[in-house]
Amino acid sequence: MDLLNIALKIPGLNSWLHSSFKPKNAHPVEFLGISFPNAVGLAAGFDKNARWLRLLKALGFGHVEVGTVTPKPQDGNPKPRLFRLKPDLALINRMGFNNEGVDAMVERLKKRPKGLIVGGNIGKNKVTPNEQAIDDYLHCFEKLYPWVDYLVVNVSSPNTPGLRELQDKAFLGNLFDTLHDMRNRYEVQKPILLKIAPDLAQEGLDEIIETVKQHHIEGLIATNTTISRDGLKTRKTELETIGAGGLSGKPVFDRSNEVLRYLRQHLGDQYPLVGVGGVFTAEDRRKKQQDGAQLVQIYTGFIYQGPWIVKDLLD
Repeated sequence: MDLLNIALKIPGLNSWLHSSFKPKNAHPVEFLGISFPNAVGLAAGFDKNARWLRLLKALGFGHVEVGTVTPKPQDGNPKPRLFRLKPDLALINRMGFNNEGVDAMVERLKKRPKGLIVGGNIGKNKVTPNEQAIDDYLHCFEKLYPWVDYLVVNVSSPNTPGLRELQDKAFLGNLFDTLHDMRNRYEVQKPILLKIAPDLAQEGLDEIIETVKQHHIEGLIATNTTISRDGLKTRKTELETIGAGGLSGKPVFDRSNEVLRYLRQHLGDQYPLVGVGGVFTAEDRRKKQQDGAQLVQIYTGFIYQGPWIVKDLLD
């Protein structure tokens, strides 16, 4: 990212790179009342502190989801905490919401580039007990609301102890009711989405669907990383050495698509869904959209395929 930033400041090279990254087949997508320049966005977890927005816009992304951000800065889990599984085109991460805190993010968002849709992905600090988790979400929501186009509640990362317990129906219902009440104070009503795990059984998905309907959750992002290690080509001894963490990339593709199809079937043709997990090619992007996603986000594909991936996905 640093090298690309330097390259984009060199006269001549700058204009060539901009034109080479720009998709020729980018069609705007109307989603939750927002006009996205194209269907491909960068998932949360890459630009945790909103440092790279100008560069990511130059790479052709239609939107970038910054974060996950927490009220206070935190270091995250001990290193090493990010690993490539090359035979599987996958990553394992246990970053643990490492970020500089919501105040630092807001200062950067005040200088965000025009023409890029930015979402804010919010979480809780590791030291905050689950009984007080709602306060962390409300704090981040209030700080970010004026500076982003939409917000996402993250209760599905496997790398903060106990976080996935917050996918509980009672907690989510209370949280979204409170967030909607807070939003009513503002003149502009921005969408609030929920990001869910791929590891939910059918009963858990049914609970999410029920919560969506009862508490008017406006959109879902499906899905986060998985804790499953089924069907991997990477040697078992290597996986044991790496240890815990969320798995992303190609191995998540089929399961995340199953979740998408189930949500689309039970929430109707028009319900707003964002598809994430294992998108590397234009064919993958089309499959996600056929399975119900209006927007697609990438992360691991960006790492493996490189900075021309948005153009490749759209053209």
